[in-house]
Amino acid sequence: MSATRCWLVKSEPGAFSFDDLLAAPKKTTSWNGVRNYLARNYMRDLMKKGDKVLFYHSNADPTAIVGVAEVAREAYPDPEQFDPKSEYHDPKSKKDAPTWMMVDIKAVKKLKHPLTLAELKGTKGLEKMVLLQKGSRLSVQPVTPAEFDVIVAAASTARSPAR
Repeated sequence: MSATRCWLVKSEPGAFSFDDLLAAPKKTTSWNGVRNYLARNYMRDLMKKGDKVLFYHSNADPTAIVGVAEVAREAYPDPEQFDPKSEYHDPKSKKDAPTWMMVDIKAVKKLKHPLTLAELKGTKGLEKMVLLQKGSRLSVQPVTPAEFDVIVAAASTARSPAR
């Protein structure tokens, strides 16, 4: 049995938020619409059922890690690549050799304290985190188990409100 991997997925809360995931049937949704080859490869080749997932709200004020999820279903073809009416349609993709894949993720818990990008940048143990590297824009990216643990611990620490 392989070790559980950890991931971070990004979504704009206006498009799909962690609250939307919590409200989804069985707290589960397909992670569709990924159109970056490296992110696709992570999903297709490395994401396994049971892997841990950090849910990040991008293009938000503030941007932050807001929840923990898990991979509920391993990679399978994203049907939107075959739908000419979909914004994710890819006319070059063939049903017998699909280009784009997706996984299902399931909400585990909302973080008591969402960790903003600024807080993440100042947290010891996250210096090499992919999210914090210049130019990092992938919507699906690896997180080390140590980084995952640091984030979950930091998010559970009570903070007093700013004055």
